[in-house]
Amino acid sequence: MPRARRIRLAVAVAATLLIVGPLAWLWQDSRLPRQYSIMSMGYADHGGGAESHHGGHGGRDVTTLVADRGRPADVTVTLTARQERFRLASGRTVDGYTLNGASPGPTITARAGQLVQVRLVNDNVRAGITLHWHGVDVPNAEDGVAGVTQDAVRPGAEHVYRFVAPAPGTFWYHSHQVSHEQVARGLFGALVVLPPDPPAVDVVALTHLYDGVRTINGDSRDLRVAAEPGTVARVRLINSDNGPVSAWVAGTPFRVVAVDGTEVHGPTPVSDTSLLVTAGGRIDLEFVVPDSGSPVRVQVGGALSVILGAGEPPRVAQPARALDLLGYGAPAALGFDPGAADRTFRYEIGRRPGFVAGRPGMFWTINGHLYPDVPMYTVAEGDVVRMTIVNASGEVHPMHLHGHHAVVLSRGGVRATGSPWWFDSLNVGDGETYEIAFVADNPGIWADHCHNLKHAADGLVAHLMYAGYATPFVLGAATGNSPE
Repeated sequence: MPRARRIRLAVAVAATLLIVGPLAWLWQDSRLPRQYSIMSMGYADHGGGAESHHGGHGGRDVTTLVADRGRPADVTVTLTARQERFRLASGRTVDGYTLNGASPGPTITARAGQLVQVRLVNDNVRAGITLHWHGVDVPNAEDGVAGVTQDAVRPGAEHVYRFVAPAPGTFWYHSHQVSHEQVARGLFGALVVLPPDPPAVDVVALTHLYDGVRTINGDSRDLRVAAEPGTVARVRLINSDNGPVSAWVAGTPFRVVAVDGTEVHGPTPVSDTSLLVTAGGRIDLEFVVPDSGSPVRVQVGGALSVILGAGEPPRVAQPARALDLLGYGAPAALGFDPGAADRTFRYEIGRRPGFVAGRPGMFWTINGHLYPDVPMYTVAEGDVVRMTIVNASGEVHPMHLHGHHAVVLSRGGVRATGSPWWFDSLNVGDGETYEIAFVADNPGIWADHCHNLKHAADGLVAHLMYAGYATPFVLGAATGNSPE
């Protein structure tokens, strides 16, 4: 071979190795073990507080964090999960999953302080299943996250959840095993904690897209509710999808009386105003059916409506004005001082090419890191925590912290001035920055992830870990546990 040709070949090989070598290293480095603990992933972020042990398995077992074992249940429910082709109320068929033969699953109803016991039976869901009680600050062992707080329930097996119903509010439940598929295809339902004196008309409106078709309570037709003139009605909007949905009311003024299961302080009537319900979020509306007897239409996503009263109210276009919860309602005491925070964290969401679990692609980052090399936000019980959430990723992210409710302090540097905006699911738009705060008052290991569950499956998930606690459960291909 001529010398010039050998030189060209050597240069080509060297150039190839310079390109392929780093890519091969990145691919190998991103591969996850067939079995690993969530406690050993990423790096500890102590938020400026005292450092504590991170990694390993020392500490109190999270399986001990349960409701009173000796207390009898006040509400008992059995939910049987099946993987099957089923028919919606409107007649459309869906290839997915059911609970007790239907999707959504049955609405679970309780009153504040009651102990709820749910027996989950997996008939034939091949990948396994869990149930997560979205928005209910349950004890950590009852959180239903596969590989973190329990093992996925295999076909033919069952698992019992026990928790005390919180203050009255609107919540929901869903699978947290292969959740990006199982929730989209049917494994979810509503959970309502009723007040001592509920309104005359109390409506659950759970919206979900099945194969791109919008439904309310599993029906692709309008939901019609009998309501006499002059009666007070409460409509509980629940968004079980991956993206936000808008809603608006035509026919009467309304008030937003609760957000994510927490009552709004001093809500005022509004008209010609739309609402944004983020993925995973809930908003409760209240209004009086007009004395004239004219019906009221609550439009959800523009496609479907909840119609209260007799007759056919006109459809109206989405109002140009949107309600801003940052200034809605009247201020009230928080019960803690965010200015005296023990921990201060940053949760900055970005996106870049790379490898996650050996897969190449464009993936979400947290503070510049790809999963699983993401922060483990470490706290001690009783800490006051401040967190800044920054979205510079190009898409909206509905952020959901398990086991806690947080309060919005500011958005884009503008301070919150209305009712305390307590949430468990927060719509963070591209380019937005939120400052939030909460008290670390529910020990354990908690997921803190995007509730666009496809995003979570692509790495947009971190965890909040309390010092002194550990989980015996593991993730990875060899375990069958895959929460996202």
